[in-house]
Amino acid sequence: MNILRKTKGLLLAAALIMLAGVRAIAQDVSFTAQAPQAVVVGERFRITYKVNTRDAKEFRAPDMKNIQILTGPATSTSSSTTIINGQRTDNTTITFTYTAVASEEGEVELDGATIKANGKQVTSNKLTIKVLPPDQVQQGAQGQGRPQTQGGQQSAQGSQAVGADDLFMLATVDKTTVYEQEALLLTYKIYKLPSVDLQRMSNAMPDIKNCHVQEVELPSPKEFNLEHYNGRNYQTMVWTQYVLFPQHSGELEIPSIPFEGVIAQRVENNSGDIFDMFFNSSRYVEVKKDLTSRAIKINVKPLPQGKTSAFYGGVGDFNISSSISSTDVTANDAVTVRVILSGTGNLKLVKTPEMKFPQDFDIYDPKIDNKYSIKGGRQTGNKVYEYLVIPRHAGQYTIPALEFQYFDPKSGSYKTVKTDEYTLNVAKGQGGGESQGSVSYVNKEDLKFVGQDVRFHATPLKLKSDSSQFFGSLLFWLCMALPLVILIVSVAISRKRIADNANMAKVRAGKANSVAVKRLKVARKLMKENRKDQFYDEMMRALLGYFGDKLSIPVADLSKENIEAELKRRNVPEEPVKQVIGLLDDCEFARFAPGDDTGRMDRLYDEAAKVIGQIENTIK
Repeated sequence: MNILRKTKGLLLAAALIMLAGVRAIAQDVSFTAQAPQAVVVGERFRITYKVNTRDAKEFRAPDMKNIQILTGPATSTSSSTTIINGQRTDNTTITFTYTAVASEEGEVELDGATIKANGKQVTSNKLTIKVLPPDQVQQGAQGQGRPQTQGGQQSAQGSQAVGADDLFMLATVDKTTVYEQEALLLTYKIYKLPSVDLQRMSNAMPDIKNCHVQEVELPSPKEFNLEHYNGRNYQTMVWTQYVLFPQHSGELEIPSIPFEGVIAQRVENNSGDIFDMFFNSSRYVEVKKDLTSRAIKINVKPLPQGKTSAFYGGVGDFNISSSISSTDVTANDAVTVRVILSGTGNLKLVKTPEMKFPQDFDIYDPKIDNKYSIKGGRQTGNKVYEYLVIPRHAGQYTIPALEFQYFDPKSGSYKTVKTDEYTLNVAKGQGGGESQGSVSYVNKEDLKFVGQDVRFHATPLKLKSDSSQFFGSLLFWLCMALPLVILIVSVAISRKRIADNANMAKVRAGKANSVAVKRLKVARKLMKENRKDQFYDEMMRALLGYFGDKLSIPVADLSKENIEAELKRRNVPEEPVKQVIGLLDDCEFARFAPGDDTGRMDRLYDEAAKVIGQIENTIK
């Protein structure tokens, strides 16, 4: 008996120890309301309120405006317990459900319900329910039978055709008149009747000319919502969305594109077999349905006059800020100026702002970090530019403010924002020296040769009398003639340099065609390998390199405007000049444009070879 009592005591103690090791985790109280986003007048729907605790009482629903409650609240409770790593979690949900019907069309806003949970008063979220009118066609269609509309099809014997009004794709834009580079939202939305069992959908990406296109990432999974359109109630879903940035003024056409839907249709069994009729009176088959979106025309207005040199193509709403790594440095120390361009607009297409630095600074190409995304149908975020410079001389320098001009489509005017101005204090480097170009000047005491130190010793100064006169002596006349000799030598050297540069420019111009051909061969190889980005980069290098060599334009001044001006100066006809500028524009924007990349790359390659041949024949 004593042994039995001791055993019971040990088991009880072990159980208490195990239970003590399990810690209950208290949950935050959550009280939420749920209802359909849209309902139809006269049709039933549910409104539910859920609270995640057992200790809930005094539930009070809000005033149900224009909504008739048929039943409720019906209360249900569900509970579960999980133990993970000795931690116990109790999950209890109490649900209050109403069955309701809306009596008037419009929009109904319901305030939050209240409940007392864990001793505290908690309020749920508000609800907004859109009440749609009844379907005006459904009743007539049921009485008279559905007519065969354009696009309808009879998939199989005994199945009902799906008409063009039963399932279609609608393309819409948020505006039909925009400025160049202004964002435009293009939406493709599916409309289907509830009776249409759409299984899947596929489509081609729209090929829009003279427009930069960026697809909007939509939430997954996609869901259907109820919408009233043309007197009917459809289930709708946003299928794809694109943000467009028109690159040229004039009329922009968004072409119609094909979509292919797969529908599950019911087919009645009319074989006459009694067993088939009893066990399988009907079956479902998949039927393809071809849909086509409508074409849309957009009026693209040119940007007005008022651009300055601070305009880098920005269209939207922007702000700019900057910071500097340090304002007190020594010669040969690197300095980083960080510029942040933020806002909403064509961020991806904005050119790199040109920041002015003192002339004797070593300036490196800026590092660019893009941090933008598509939100609300707009491209928003920021671009970070990091400018690295190295001052070579001691002194005080001013880094002027960077001005950034952009066009605001809302106000229809240009606006300018700018960064701060910085004063940079540059001290001498170690040893009191500073860099002069590529040579570092130091004190004599610091001068050393490999394997041998050069030491400077004080030499006693010995004075002696000299009765000879300097004036009129040979040394005097040599000193008088020396400046003239230096001037003559300098002029000769300068003329030789000019001649060498001219010869070099001629050599570059003569080899421009052969260098361009080599680069085009590399581009053709990249095209065959379907390396799109590298192909367009190599094409731009080939074209810009050719025109820079052929027209003797320095790399720093190489731009479409300078190329156009130089071609006209050399009496190149207007049509080839337009082809050159058009080809540069196409190469610049083709890498971002959707569509048939292979066909586009072939076309651009052929046009480049043709344009270079025309210029070679024109400029000898």
